[in-house]
Amino acid sequence: MKIKITSVIVDDQEKALAFYTDVLGFVKKTEIPMGESKWLTVVSKDDENGIELLLEPCIFEPGETYQQALYEAGIPCISFQVNSMDYEYERLREFNVEFTMRPTTMGNVKIAVIDDTCGNKIQLVEVL
Repeated sequence: MKIKITSVIVDDQEKALAFYTDVLGFVKKTEIPMGESKWLTVVSKDDENGIELLLEPCIFEPGETYQQALYEAGIPCISFQVNSMDYEYERLREFNVEFTMRPTTMGNVKIAVIDDTCGNKIQLVEVL
């Protein structure tokens, strides 16, 4: 058994696609129209056959409640590994990304938390 697809609830799929590709650097893998929303996934540009991230439309109340509760509690909904936190911090600041937690070393990792502009906080992790 292995993980093939995981998801993040987003309040706007087009806005999320722009953020996750243009800002974070993922690439679009799949886009299939499904009524008012779509099956929309992105992958790491370094592993285009790897784990897909589904940009899940927030179209039902339990999802909205869950997303809002995590956001208000300051809990990241997902975590992405980076090679260099210092590099990513400077690069993302150029895109005016909001850091809700600046890079912080905790044991053998350096972590930061950003706002994805689509209703989520995302944790970035560098293993030291």
